[in-house]
Amino acid sequence: KGQKVQDVKKVIQKRMVDNVRAMIYMEPEKQVISRSADECVVALCDQWYLDYGEVNWKKQASECLKHLETFCEETRRNFEATLGWLQEHACSRTYGLGTRLPWDEQWLIESLSDSTIYMAYYTVAHLLQGDNLRGQGESPLGIGAYQMTKDVWDYIFFKAAPFPKTEIPKEKLDKLKEEFEFWYPVDLRVSGKDLVPNHLSYYLYNHVAMWSEQREKWPVAVRANGHLLLNSEKMSKSTGNFLTLTQAIDKFSADGMRLALADAGDTVEDANFVEAMADAGILRLYTWVEWVKEMIANRDSLRSGPADTFNDRVFASEMSAGIMKTDQNYEKMMFKEALKTGFFEFQAAKDKYRELAIEGMHRELVFRFIEVQTLLLAPICPHLCEHIWALLGKPDSLMRASWPTAGPVDEVLIRSSQYLMEAAHDLRLRLKSYMAPVKGKKSSKEPSQKPSHCTIYVAKSYPPWQHTTLSVLRKHYQVSGGQLPDNKVIASELNALPELKKYMKKVMPFVAMIKENLEKNGSRVLDLELEFDERAVLMENIVYLTNSLELDHIAVEFASEAEDKIREDCCPGKPFSVFRTEPSVSVFLVNPQPSNGHFSTKIEIRQGDSRETVIRRLMKMDRGIKDLSKVKLMRFDDPVLGPRRVPVLGREEAEKTPIPEQATFHIDLEEKHVRISENGLTKDIGDTIVYLV
Repeated sequence: KGQKVQDVKKVIQKRMVDNVRAMIYMEPEKQVISRSADECVVALCDQWYLDYGEVNWKKQASECLKHLETFCEETRRNFEATLGWLQEHACSRTYGLGTRLPWDEQWLIESLSDSTIYMAYYTVAHLLQGDNLRGQGESPLGIGAYQMTKDVWDYIFFKAAPFPKTEIPKEKLDKLKEEFEFWYPVDLRVSGKDLVPNHLSYYLYNHVAMWSEQREKWPVAVRANGHLLLNSEKMSKSTGNFLTLTQAIDKFSADGMRLALADAGDTVEDANFVEAMADAGILRLYTWVEWVKEMIANRDSLRSGPADTFNDRVFASEMSAGIMKTDQNYEKMMFKEALKTGFFEFQAAKDKYRELAIEGMHRELVFRFIEVQTLLLAPICPHLCEHIWALLGKPDSLMRASWPTAGPVDEVLIRSSQYLMEAAHDLRLRLKSYMAPVKGKKSSKEPSQKPSHCTIYVAKSYPPWQHTTLSVLRKHYQVSGGQLPDNKVIASELNALPELKKYMKKVMPFVAMIKENLEKNGSRVLDLELEFDERAVLMENIVYLTNSLELDHIAVEFASEAEDKIREDCCPGKPFSVFRTEPSVSVFLVNPQPSNGHFSTKIEIRQGDSRETVIRRLMKMDRGIKDLSKVKLMRFDDPVLGPRRVPVLGREEAEKTPIPEQATFHIDLEEKHVRISENGLTKDIGDTIVYLV
């Protein structure tokens, strides 16, 4: 009386049961239907239990879990939760398959309790039953099943166990013991995530019970995986969203399917096998094989000599970084990540090298890439990689090859290459913006004329207000052990600095940008200077930038030499570009050669152009011309009558003079006239130039 209901419910329940006025019964949470379509009921019968809640046993299992590699924190948390609630578990039943309970043979050991240390039997099965799955054939060691007593098994499994009383010769048992000692413990157990609360937890318990004094025999790693979705939906025969292993191999090939499965997902999240991705993966693999064949066929045309250009060194470093990352991902059983770093990103590094290496790809680097790529992809696509290994002329199977060894990785060099790609992307966006017409209904301004020149400004240091802001952020970051305070604290401190008063509208957005980059790139974003020479990186790749933007010339200058606006907007790592169009005079560029696919066109000639500049401008217009050295520029001896004469087949060079390499073009904007100077002499070329390929 006077107590809360929740406090007395259990007391009243016990009193009623003790006075036989109530009884305890159990029922399932919801209806359960057996595979024979019968409704199941719960029957509490006398049976044998394993007491997983026993304090010392649970403590040992927890100790095993502490040192267990689970590859995923969610799996570890699921194990911890299971060990927390797991108490008694019924380990016996009266029907089905199973081993007789030794001390009560009317009972069978149920499957979950009987299947947690069978890995120990794997180590000796080949010596006891050979290749006969049912164990009905003759034993390779001539040992009968009846001879494998408990004492014999103890001798095999436990180091300190004495030699048993048996007919089996000692050398045979020592052979079995040697096999077990060689292979145990279990380095890795892979199973579904739904088995963590039962089978896999019992697996830990039973191992620590069996080898309580030999911790080196405890499980080393458990990898739990999710279920498999097909095209983002659960597989179901009734809906038709179903794919068998045989169907998948027939449809996508073995390696195509393995690639798609690896890309389907990691950790305990449900993997998603997407057929469209499988199709795309097959195309990627086909493209890769064809490229390898092309490189083998053109091996002699690839560049040789020292591999010491900027892009050579970047490519070598990126390969080494890719090897290290992929090795780590395979070690962690992260196959999607391994595919990402060891194939997708690895191929992207090759494509970038091919694009940036204006002087041509280096032979040794190309074939090292092919070998390394083949080895990195082999665990996922072994058949295709074996084929490529044979194409390379390797005498042995790929399976006998060593895992690739990573060379030195220059992280600063790799970041300077990333900076180059970001700068190139930014230049393309700025060029697109420059070319776009001015928005607005009243504006009738047409798109700007395509620029011919660009000046890129780079900053050696931050503008004063940014420099001050960064210095404050660096101070807080160092004092607080790698953390930045709340924006209110930062704003209050910065607002008190007189030199920042007129910049406060810019300061906090700058702080927000620095905080965002800090999460992505680490503490180096707080550095007051770049770790590499920004101008040197751009100058070393100036030909690539010029060609990719289809400009005639790009200059790189320091922002300190520019006007105030540019100095304010330019900071380390963020170059500022200015586009402009140099005046020009149009001339006709004609090709008199028959049936060669090259055409006549108009081309702009600018003051100071060289022969090479004009040819490169032509190559941007005529993509059929691949080699600059194959193009010959000529002028008419008579610039007035020459263009009017009908070309004669086989005499394309008649009455024309080659324009030498050292010639310089000069334009007269008022008269719209073009001349060239060579060897101190000036020649009029009229309005037409001839080119031969």
